[in-house]
Parts: sequence; structure tokens; C-alpha cells
Amino acid sequence: MAFVRKFADSLKSKEFRQYLMSTHFWGPVANWGIPLAAIADVRKDPSIISGKMTVALCVYSAVFMRFAWMVKPRNLLLLACHMTNEGAQLTQLGRFVNYNYIEKKPQSSAV
Repeated sequence: MAFVRKFADSLKSKEFRQYLMSTHFWGPVANWGIPLAAIADVRKDPSIISGKMTVALCVYSAVFMRFAWMVKPRNLLLLACHMTNEGAQLTQLGRFVNYNYIEKKPQSSAV
């Protein structure tokens, strides 16, 4: 029970309220839309995937994973967001490569 009380007290603290009103919190929260959209798109047809945009989002998340780790204090919420996005974008990139370069596409018959 002491743990629960300590946790509840920390949620009521001034530091926690300040954290909730900071860009250290709201930046990552707003950013979660990107990986959530990529995860939702996994069931869609791979013909709609943009290879260039997917590569750009992979690079973007890799760069910001490092930023989230190196910034003081560390922003673990942002790190988790970009790790999730990196995984989702790599999945989409794999689907893009498989669809466009590996699968055999039916040849149209020219007359």
C-alpha cells in the first residue's frame, strides 16, 4: 500500500503538473499519430505505400530516437514513440519492397 500512496502523491506533485504542461510531454503525445497511422495502414493494400516517404520517416525516427536519448533530461516518451514508429515504418518499407520488387506482377498482354 505504501507504493500506491507514494505513486498517488507523485501524481499530485507540482513537478508532475509542470511535466504535463511541458513540450517534453505534449510533443511526444502529438507525435504518436504517426506510428499509430502506420500501424493502422498495415492491413491496407501495399500498392498505396510511398517508398520515398517511408524511407524519410525511417530516417526521421532514427534521428529523433537519438535526440530523445541524448537530450537532458532524457525524453523516454519521445524515445518510445520513435522506436514504435521505426518498427512500423520498417514494416511498411518491407511491404513496399515485397510488393514492388519481389512479388511477381501479372504481365499485361499486349496485342
